[in-house]
Amino acid sequence: MTSEPAHHGDAVGPETDVIDVGAFSPADLGADHAMAALAGSVRFLLEMTPVNADEVRAGFLAQPETDPVFEYRPLDVDPDVLDAQVDALPLDAVTDTTLAALLRSRQREMTLRVQMLRARNTPEFLQLSIAQYGPVLPALVSTAEDLLHRLPHGRLESDSVGAQEFLAAAKAEIAHYRSIDPDAHLHAEIRDDVSGVLVEGDTLLISHNAAVAGARVNALLQHEVGTHLVTHVNGLAQPIRMLGAGLAHYDETQEGLAVLAEIACGGLTASRLRQLAARVVAVHAVVGGASFVETHRLLTGYGLPAGSAYSVAMRVHRAGGFTKDAIYLRGLVALLEHVARGGTLDLLFLGKFSLEDLPLVENLAARGLLAPARLMPRYLSEPESAGRLRHAAAVDDLVSLVNASALPDDGGQP
Repeated sequence: MTSEPAHHGDAVGPETDVIDVGAFSPADLGADHAMAALAGSVRFLLEMTPVNADEVRAGFLAQPETDPVFEYRPLDVDPDVLDAQVDALPLDAVTDTTLAALLRSRQREMTLRVQMLRARNTPEFLQLSIAQYGPVLPALVSTAEDLLHRLPHGRLESDSVGAQEFLAAAKAEIAHYRSIDPDAHLHAEIRDDVSGVLVEGDTLLISHNAAVAGARVNALLQHEVGTHLVTHVNGLAQPIRMLGAGLAHYDETQEGLAVLAEIACGGLTASRLRQLAARVVAVHAVVGGASFVETHRLLTGYGLPAGSAYSVAMRVHRAGGFTKDAIYLRGLVALLEHVARGGTLDLLFLGKFSLEDLPLVENLAARGLLAPARLMPRYLSEPESAGRLRHAAAVDDLVSLVNASALPDDGGQP
């Protein structure tokens, strides 16, 4: 069963009809499926995440003058074996030039990610991370600093939701999508070896210590379930399975789209936008050689509570300097500019790919090689969402994106 077509506003755009999904050759699909299976076998974010981040938190906050020591799970894969598997992918047999370009780019990225796994928690890791996620340019740093200076801060009283309650909310959200498509593979579980909330493949992973501000629960669900899990399901339903696993540099557009979901559902708070800005500033500090203590001190100087500053610093220092966190704000800005220029979002829900590759995906769609989305994010069915998206694309000042009252910094950490 698939979802019924719906109208979601100009920013989303028209749906794409299928003409001939059989136009790819068996060799084309064989190469794509082999790459998707290989990509799905690597739990990249879990490999980058400390298993003791929550345990060392209290000790660091009690004595914030000593860098914490993080521990990591043993690698699930042998980087040398993974390297050989990436090199052996049968991409020379791909005859569709658009698909070949997409897969070649992802193969190069997979090779870089293998290098990152091999260099995890070593001095070499930081430069590999910059190569993967791109440099933090001065304009983005200036934007982030401006947001931190101008957005209100301070801890306000608010009810928080713990791991079990958030899990129940996530399962209810997943049940909504399964009512549309019973075959949709979406899962959620609590884990004691993750920090905050994250999606890995088809599963939402929730830390047993997670605490989410009550008014932020829906926004976090639209970020994680309504964006990351929905695009995973839609991508795996495509003839090109790599749209589910993720094409090259998909992270930035995915995270930008997920934050856009927070805006569309009315859940972007001042503290959340400050958090995204703080991540950019923290990444910039790490690239400049700052220690964990120095990064934490920088963030508290901008008004972040000590615990929130710890969470941001942990995320950017993990594995030796993980610069991914700069892409949330950068991806949001890029998508807002895209919509402001008249661009639509419809194709972005078909899978995981970068805005840079949108012309190639448009080429495939125009040739009738992509299937319609099995699911569309729930927030798009809300009457207010289209207006919020139009407003967001029209604003010149990112502070105007805040569409909910200030709340404590979100412990969910998407």
